[in-house]
Amino acid sequence: MKLGVVGLPNVGKSTLFNALTNAGAMAANYPFCTIEPNVGIVALKDDRVDALSKLYSSKKTTYATVEFVDIAGLVKGASKGEGLGNKFLSHIREVDAIVHVVRCFDSENITHVSSSIDPIRDIETINLELVFADIESLQRRMDKTKSAMKSGDKKYQKELDLQVKLLSLLQEGKPIRLAKLDKDEKDIVESWFLLTSKPVIYCANVMDIDDNNQYVKQVEEYAKSEGSEAVSISAKLEEELNMLDSEDRQVFLQEMGLTESALQKLVKKCYRLLGLISFLTAGETETRAWTIKEGTKAPQAAGKIHTDFERGFIRAEVVDYDTLIECGGYNGAKEKGKLRSEGKDYVFKDGDVVLFRFNV
Repeated sequence: MKLGVVGLPNVGKSTLFNALTNAGAMAANYPFCTIEPNVGIVALKDDRVDALSKLYSSKKTTYATVEFVDIAGLVKGASKGEGLGNKFLSHIREVDAIVHVVRCFDSENITHVSSSIDPIRDIETINLELVFADIESLQRRMDKTKSAMKSGDKKYQKELDLQVKLLSLLQEGKPIRLAKLDKDEKDIVESWFLLTSKPVIYCANVMDIDDNNQYVKQVEEYAKSEGSEAVSISAKLEEELNMLDSEDRQVFLQEMGLTESALQKLVKKCYRLLGLISFLTAGETETRAWTIKEGTKAPQAAGKIHTDFERGFIRAEVVDYDTLIECGGYNGAKEKGKLRSEGKDYVFKDGDVVLFRFNV
């Protein structure tokens, strides 16, 4: 799953990306420093994976991952090509969700494209550009749909009705993710790759951790008003934190009274935002977290490991993580009657530990 990191120039996007991925994306004090998107894979640290790996003395430990794409700073007029806007907007179409970085700090040393700090204005600048781009895209699609309706196929009337409904929402300046859609409509909209249909996390970038930061509170209220999520993070602090070795990093977090970094909280929120869960496999060779969508059934979950597992699926031997730990492993769970045999209609839950039986 891909997450696009977007925002105005000089709000800290590339600094956040560096902290997330240690990829060394260029971060400088001038607009459009990032032209081509940088891509980084971030591990979702999971205590359950660590515990199982220790229990089985696994030779290899593999966490679930999230892919982040650092997209260049957008500006007012991006939907009309300002600031290489058309190119940058095309990059956003390719991601599954958006991490919208918002500047929530004052600094004389870092310029702001609008010369002042106003997080709501900045959010609406980006959101309106995405709305304008979607209006243009939807109008082109409507023209094609009207042409296709001449064939007499009733499905095109349904599509046109949906397009009219969405266009009306966009013309009010509202994103498509606020539209009330049934499952069939959601599936259709997803296939259109509209920018404002994508879920969003607003990332309030601060200089110092401060519970009374009024800018952050504004961002949180805005996110709540549209049913999105918000998280406060000091991108610069997190970047510096990631330069420490794991032991020093842990000491630093403990001194601040934290159990995990703000980055890990952000990654976990992104994971949940996309409706993702992890099931686990464990053994001497490898302990691993596998990423699936909520609602995935057993054969399709097996297919994440290998297509042969799905094709020849017989059953899944499942135990939830907490029970497995209590029982000291698969054998203990089996002896206590806690290991369940599940068929093809079983819907996987987050934290299921599984052994698949298959035959090809």
